[in-house]
Amino acid sequence: MSLNYGIIGTGMMGCEHIRNLKQIPDVNISAIADPNENSRAWGMSACGDIFKPQQYTDYKELLKREDIDVVVVASPNFTHIDVMRDIFDTDKHVLLEKPMCTNLTDGLEVLEMSKKHKGIVWIGLEYRFMAPIQSAIDHASEVGNIKMLSIREHRFPFLEKVDNWNRFNTNTGGTLVEKCCHFFDLMNLLVPSKPIKIYASGGQDVNHLNEQYNGKKPDIIDNSFVLIDYEHGQRALLDLCMFAEGGKYEQEIVLTGDKGKLETHIPGNELVITNRKDHSYKTLEVNPDSRVKEIGFHHGASYIEHLELINCIKSGNKPLVDSQSGLDSIILGLAAQQSITTGNPVNLKDFLNEEYEL
Repeated sequence: MSLNYGIIGTGMMGCEHIRNLKQIPDVNISAIADPNENSRAWGMSACGDIFKPQQYTDYKELLKREDIDVVVVASPNFTHIDVMRDIFDTDKHVLLEKPMCTNLTDGLEVLEMSKKHKGIVWIGLEYRFMAPIQSAIDHASEVGNIKMLSIREHRFPFLEKVDNWNRFNTNTGGTLVEKCCHFFDLMNLLVPSKPIKIYASGGQDVNHLNEQYNGKKPDIIDNSFVLIDYEHGQRALLDLCMFAEGGKYEQEIVLTGDKGKLETHIPGNELVITNRKDHSYKTLEVNPDSRVKEIGFHHGASYIEHLELINCIKSGNKPLVDSQSGLDSIILGLAAQQSITTGNPVNLKDFLNEEYEL
């Protein structure tokens, strides 16, 4: 079974998807769409001699193509809702890049429409497929009853995007939605309880302070602490800093239970598991997934994401990362952004106002 793809948005992530698809057999990219001429040129360059897609400035023309089976949506965050509305008028499978949407109302709409859609709706939360994180998930039971989860990301500032759309909360959903939905997704995976309250503190203290675009100054935060309380007493902490480039590790994950803890780093190839009973620890080697043929920006995770999506399409199985996972990840980010804005903790039941239950 061969699959024809269409790529909507051929900026950095759109080209990343193209490079991954080039390494997968029985796949063809039949069309790309982007209103920006430079972005389309980047997409064609990424296709190389492997794919010869038709180019479109309007993604709606791409969606009219009956020969396209799967659509990858990698356009700017604020466009996702409109693109998805049009995709829901087709039967095509779709990989929608994170974040699913930039606000709760749009996220709820995508969730409801996904339930009726004939094609698979897969959300691009590929961090869960990174080898160290997969290893942490596989060994999580060794720490006993989970009590605490800490995720730290210390990294470089946001990269430049076309028309600098990613410099403003209204376009991205805010840093804790745009970037940190990955980490909230991991919290939802690893903590066996419902989040109930969020406390967050953050600010824009170093990055983009002297920039202006059309007379407007960027308003995206560049550092934050986010603390989440869970229904059964667990706690999770996100430590984000986007002016900390140059370190050995970009992410660190520590999961602590009543019997011990585990910790891992990205990039990295080790998982350390501590045993409280005998005051010992063991170091496990984390081997890359042998299926990976394209490392890319995310340590092979995007490649595995595509393999798993293709497997679901061919087998008829449900997506491993569905629209509910996508919505749950942005809800925590949106609530954290609100906590920073108001200076108050956010009760998720009040935040959701009975529109949705995590």
